[in-house]
Amino acid sequence: MKNPSVMAPCVLFLAILFARPAASTTMLRADLRHVDSGRGFTKRELLTRMAARSTARAASLGASAQAATAPVASGGSEYLIHLSIGTPSPQAVALVLDTGSDLTWTQCACTACYTQSLPVFDPSASRTLGTVSCTDPICGAQGGLPNSACSSQKKLCRYGYSYGDKSFTIGTIVEDTFTFSSSDVPSLRFGCGMKNGGRFTPNESGIAGFGRGPLSLPSQLNVDSFSYCFTTIGDQGSSPVFLGTPDNLGADAQSTPFAPTPASGGTSSFYYLSLQGVSVGKTLLPLTASGSDGPIIDSGTSITIFPEAVFQSLREAFVSQVPLPVADASASPIPGMLCFSTAQATDLENVPVPKLILHLEGADWDIPRENYLLEVEDDKGTANALLCVVILSAGDLDITVIGNFQQQNTHIVYDLQANKMNFAPASCDQL
Repeated sequence: MKNPSVMAPCVLFLAILFARPAASTTMLRADLRHVDSGRGFTKRELLTRMAARSTARAASLGASAQAATAPVASGGSEYLIHLSIGTPSPQAVALVLDTGSDLTWTQCACTACYTQSLPVFDPSASRTLGTVSCTDPICGAQGGLPNSACSSQKKLCRYGYSYGDKSFTIGTIVEDTFTFSSSDVPSLRFGCGMKNGGRFTPNESGIAGFGRGPLSLPSQLNVDSFSYCFTTIGDQGSSPVFLGTPDNLGADAQSTPFAPTPASGGTSSFYYLSLQGVSVGKTLLPLTASGSDGPIIDSGTSITIFPEAVFQSLREAFVSQVPLPVADASASPIPGMLCFSTAQATDLENVPVPKLILHLEGADWDIPRENYLLEVEDDKGTANALLCVVILSAGDLDITVIGNFQQQNTHIVYDLQANKMNFAPASCDQL
């Protein structure tokens, strides 16, 4: 039923059709922009902001693992995907790319919304906006909406969707045309959220779910794969995201299967991997566990996080192999993060440092030096006074997450058909 008059104070939500056509062969592209891109932050400030968001995200992941059914929201946005919705004049939205949740939604016809920079999506301005009945299969637990209901008057599918960090959106399911760069895709279902709150920031208007469940954008588009390639954090350029099969990744490409969702994950939308070991130079760390639920590859966490015991082993391996003195804890921008003093280094670029390799099932991910080491100012503002190992401890949480800082300039392909992750080094700003 087409009905542009969804301005009534009900709430809008996203979903997906169950009757799916054959897999799409069209590849769509959109641009991503990092939350800190081009904002003039120093490296110390960038690191501090990334660590704060990562800590918040880890707490959300931990809460979701305990709840087993709660989706996850960012602990502050990371990468924003820029799309437009509606016709004849598409309305711009900036949605957080989240591989840990399924729902795609944007603020819409607000009754109680957080402040956002872009104009709030106006459903009455779109000629192609349609409503979704509460009798539709997507309106219920099997459709990915356990907290859904039927509006009393118009029989629209209403929803409530909460995240591990206690953020929430409440709305009604609608469908409309999405514009990816120059390509239009009709009848994608999404949440028009009229009551939203939590850890959202003004630069984001909602969330784009890229998780494993049926509500996600990749599922709705019925693509065999999606991929992204994050440019260097702090640069002004955008990063590409592709929905569809990408070109050949080249001779350096590797692949590793996605691991099954653990029992404690419930209906989790996360992408789990099988981490079999971690090497720091000549030292293979003693991994008794890399998080009881296995490592998650995540777009919404900045910095890779290891359980405390693994983190301490990693720290000891770096200290024993890096020929620089460990900096005082008070000089480090992040409590507990390992940093070295560079005061005595005459040629920092040529200081020998150990390789960091993640041994995944069927693949060895040799993390580039610039993706785990960062030269930052000390607490007095002296440039490049510290060389920090950009890895965090999970503290009391038994969780491992591979963050986006470690994924920079790597083309990450989520092969949904083959149930594996492909990856290869890339110049992301050239794709």
